[in-house]
Amino acid sequence: MFERFTKGARDVVTGAVEQSERAGADSIDDGHLLLALLDREGTRASFALAALGADRRREDIVLALAEARRRGGLTHAETEALAGLGIDVEEIVSRVEQTHGAGALAGVGARRERKGIGAWIGHRGFTPGAKDILERALRIATARRDRSIGDEHILLALTTRPGVTAEVLADHGVTRLTVERVLYQS
Repeated sequence: MFERFTKGARDVVTGAVEQSERAGADSIDDGHLLLALLDREGTRASFALAALGADRRREDIVLALAEARRRGGLTHAETEALAGLGIDVEEIVSRVEQTHGAGALAGVGARRERKGIGAWIGHRGFTPGAKDILERALRIATARRDRSIGDEHILLALTTRPGVTAEVLADHGVTRLTVERVLYQS
């Protein structure tokens, strides 16, 4: 599949790896893909993000992703649903952080060395969610009859997979519908 990626899409994947490394994360997730997209300039996805104002709200997006990681990856909807059951997620996060340190639920700084066949020591893999985004990007490109997978397909895929990243994007006006309108004038 990677051979069908444009240079821009490959740069997003490489940028996501760099984002993960800078954050000290155990793996590369869809949030890292989004941050890598926000770092890009002169591409279809960067054009769409700029047209929708997301480039100007980058810091807000970074903070929203960090807060979700702190909550162990729970969306606001999941947090509210748990609150409806009498479970205070913020209280749980605070207690865990008191015992195990700040960001304990974020999966940062707890890298494990894997050894064995096919595993590299210190290798950061892609989370199932990030892999799903890349597969969705392929499906979106195929459905549009595009010959290659561009960074715009990754952006569209990020808007379609339920979870924190799609929620953060939607909170900042970036949905599949708005991206398609900007990119394809439909």
